[in-house]
Amino acid sequence: MSVPGQWYLALSAVLFSIGALGLLVRRNVLVMFMCVELMLNAANLAFVTFSRMLDDIGGQALVFFVLVVAAAEVVVGLGIVVAIFRRRRGATADDLHILKG
Repeated sequence: MSVPGQWYLALSAVLFSIGALGLLVRRNVLVMFMCVELMLNAANLAFVTFSRMLDDIGGQALVFFVLVVAAAEVVVGLGIVVAIFRRRRGATADDLHILKG
């Protein structure tokens, strides 16, 4: 039994929409990072789906680059979040101005 590629693309669009909506609505920095990661994983699912549909390995190779960017984003982002949480306990995205020093 084979699942058509359109189902994977629809799932990717739904996941990306949930991530974008969460990024726009939430103010907690950790939730915002999780939403960005959800959006990147939705893009990865679309790349792999197109790679499978077109019988080309390029989409799967591009996934590795997206994963590297996501890992770098997490490292830098969590460093900023830890710096904010050390100064304040309940930090939101609006509290980034306290890092100016």
